[in-house]
Amino acid sequence: MYARDNVADANDLQQRLPDGRQVAAATDMLRMLADPTRLRLMSLLGEGEHDVTALVAAVGTARPAVSQHLAKLRLAGLVTVRRDGRRALYRARGGHVRRLVTEVLHAAAHRVTGAPEHD
Repeated sequence: MYARDNVADANDLQQRLPDGRQVAAATDMLRMLADPTRLRLMSLLGEGEHDVTALVAAVGTARPAVSQHLAKLRLAGLVTVRRDGRRALYRARGGHVRRLVTEVLHAAAHRVTGAPEHD
């Protein structure tokens, strides 16, 4: 195989790349998940709806900090909020986001424990 044989393949690969807007949105989403508190919050919110009081107690972080993290996650499109009277109930937005958080935490568990990867 010669180097020139890969030229045609490079064009095909470029066409399969996601567009710039999609990559920018994905990068923003991953950047939001790169914070330990936000990742813990997303893990809980992937399981169902929770209010700020329950989230504060679960993650052991001050209420203002949790509220700021939730606001950032909401702006990034990772979290939705629903009002129930005076309470705001948060949850992870959609199956893609929930699966992303679950998969990254499972991959991390494999890395930490040394368990073999899945195909």
